[in-house]
Amino acid sequence: MSYEKERQVAIEAALTAAKLCEKVRQERVPEAIEKSDKSPVTVADFGSQAVICRALAAAFPDDPVVGEEDAAALREPSMAAQLQQVTNYVQALTGEANPEAVLSWINRGNSEIAPRYWTLDPIDGTKGFLRQDQYAVALALVEKGEVKLGVLACPALPLALDQPNGERGVLFVAVRGQGAIMLPLAGGTPRPIRVAAADDLANLRFVESVESGHGDHSRQDAVAKAVGITADSLRMDSQAKYGAVASGQAALYLRLPSPKSPDYREKIWDHAAGTIVVEEAGGRVTDMYGKPLNFSLGAKLADNQGVIVSNGSIHDQVIAALQETIG
Repeated sequence: MSYEKERQVAIEAALTAAKLCEKVRQERVPEAIEKSDKSPVTVADFGSQAVICRALAAAFPDDPVVGEEDAAALREPSMAAQLQQVTNYVQALTGEANPEAVLSWINRGNSEIAPRYWTLDPIDGTKGFLRQDQYAVALALVEKGEVKLGVLACPALPLALDQPNGERGVLFVAVRGQGAIMLPLAGGTPRPIRVAAADDLANLRFVESVESGHGDHSRQDAVAKAVGITADSLRMDSQAKYGAVASGQAALYLRLPSPKSPDYREKIWDHAAGTIVVEEAGGRVTDMYGKPLNFSLGAKLADNQGVIVSNGSIHDQVIAALQETIG
């Protein structure tokens, strides 16, 4: 399959969601609502999920969507003002919306996995979004457990990481067997991307999460040094890290289990879109034991622990070095 319709719908939906998120950031100081797991959610998270699920429902009414958010909190009487804010932002970008429709669109993202499904993180990196830093709108199509299409909209990401004050806003797109591209969110000519070459020492650096609870920074640093990466890590929120590896601006992304939660299993929406972007750019994505990520088991990567993302050529070295740290 060419997935051309899926690709166009996903791109347009992600771009609309990114516009909504940026409008929220520019027009108001984003306020976080605390979810039951203590993680934050904002008006922009809800609005982003609503516009994307609306677009998917119109184009692919039989496709389930496994997303991060649900509308339960917005149904509380105390949240009436926030629900109206979400509705207003969705209305401004889609031309249609009322509170009940918005709640319905958000909850369309509460489906279970199926032989074919979409997985969505409407704002991957909400803490980065709140601090005016990196975040991503991440959408992926999965069939029979394999990611077939991925779109990452990264509104705050510089087109060139070594020019942090340059143009910002990047869209990454990948279709299985068709390669990966990047282009400015503002519009422009797409260009194919490839991971860093093995001898490209200038780009032999690694990226990791900002949050200490999202990894094991000391072990990640030890592994990176063991494979010859001596530069300090570049810390950023969201799947923008996958984009850095896919575009050859970093060679490695490590997300190893935090010592505080060694049995933690990652969510599928935090990795699906980024995985295909890196793989189609020539890189490799596995768990910390070298197993491919399994997107067929549910909302969590229940069969995987930790995530290693690389340019491919150093991947086996990374796994070997990691096993040395485990002892």
